[in-house]
Amino acid sequence: MLAALSGCASVTLEQNMGRVNDETARFTEGQVVLARTDDERSLRAQAVQALLGAPLGQREAVRLALVNSPSLQALLARGWADAADAAQAGRIANPIFAFERLAHGDELELGRTLSLGLLDLLTLPVRHGLAKQRIERSQLSLAGEVVDLVRRVRQAWVRAVAAQQTLRYARQVSAGAEAGAELARRMQAAGNFNRISRAREQAFYAEAATRTAIADQRVTASREELVRLLGLGEAQARRLTLPERLPDLPQQALAPEAVSAQASHGRLDIRLAKGALESSARAQGLDTPFSYTDIELAVRRDSKFDNAAGTRRDPRGYEIGVHLPVFDWGAMRRDALNARTLAAANQLEDVVRKAGSSLRESYAAYRIAYDIARHYRDEVVPLRKVISEENQLRYNGMLIGVFELLADARDQVIAVMAAIDAQQQFWLADTALQATLIGRPTDVAPFMAVGTASAGRAGH
Repeated sequence: MLAALSGCASVTLEQNMGRVNDETARFTEGQVVLARTDDERSLRAQAVQALLGAPLGQREAVRLALVNSPSLQALLARGWADAADAAQAGRIANPIFAFERLAHGDELELGRTLSLGLLDLLTLPVRHGLAKQRIERSQLSLAGEVVDLVRRVRQAWVRAVAAQQTLRYARQVSAGAEAGAELARRMQAAGNFNRISRAREQAFYAEAATRTAIADQRVTASREELVRLLGLGEAQARRLTLPERLPDLPQQALAPEAVSAQASHGRLDIRLAKGALESSARAQGLDTPFSYTDIELAVRRDSKFDNAAGTRRDPRGYEIGVHLPVFDWGAMRRDALNARTLAAANQLEDVVRKAGSSLRESYAAYRIAYDIARHYRDEVVPLRKVISEENQLRYNGMLIGVFELLADARDQVIAVMAAIDAQQQFWLADTALQATLIGRPTDVAPFMAVGTASAGRAGH
């Protein structure tokens, strides 16, 4: 009986990690492992060095976070602790052994009592099932937190790479603006340029220099955000190199049917809400009797020695202790149980209603970002290239001046920067959509269009 009672609910680290990997493998494309020994940490350090030896792609960034991030390791350790606590709640409390010694004259009495909670024993099967539900909820919650971390890593990688690309083109605009401002200064000094035209060129150069400085700061901020999420130390951060450009757009955007099919596999948020409702309902049924009273059963064995008569007696028996509901009938406790169950039911309904809305919003943001990015790639940038080539021919034929040519070059670079921003928005929306499909919806940032008209075009 003791063996059966002591082996009720249990969970191992391997079981916990296995469940989390099963739930998140489609999103992380990797395995999460909690390193506990120096050998395991050494192997992970070697994997980190190998990943940092080449430009870090998005998938490689996720792999690096999975093997190196201390925050992820802390998350996994807390998840293991939560699962162990949930399993502990399904075990029966240890019995209480009491020993007493009473002496009176020539008499000596030794009392031994073994007691345990009777209701605690009778409700063990129900508590065992409740503990299993709590373990599953803990594992699903941990899986959701892992998905959130991977989503942040993916989006931070996109922002860091896009910031690098944007900075390169911002420097080109600044260099062109500087050349135009210097040429305008010299022409004004020679008497061939009026004051307002020179001021326009100088103002555009000042604005371009400011935008370049802002782009430079964004590179630092986005890179450091990625470094923090990857858990890199100072020496590791110096080795971090990123690709020069974002990945190309996919040939086709995901169709609504494909998105719906992926979402039908079971979202984490809905399953967590269902588990919370089931646990609340079972906990209410379990705790209602305890709100009235509790019963303790004790087995007692005494030994009484009479030294004067030289006799010994060993009376045996049992005791039953009942908590009398005199001052507290448990009404508030039952109200709290009812309220928690009602809250869980409404929370489930809220999650189900919001699930479809969040999925539609994420897909709409994904689709519009794809269409805009493709529009820049297939229409805007090629047209700017054609305009630039034609203006180069017109300049060679002395139909336009050097300032018109510089202004057109700036317009072309700004169009490319807008295309990079559109491409960044698409990959951010793609990651947000994938997280929503698995049941971890995130706020979708509105698309911010980048202007393509040059502010520094001077009239000549």
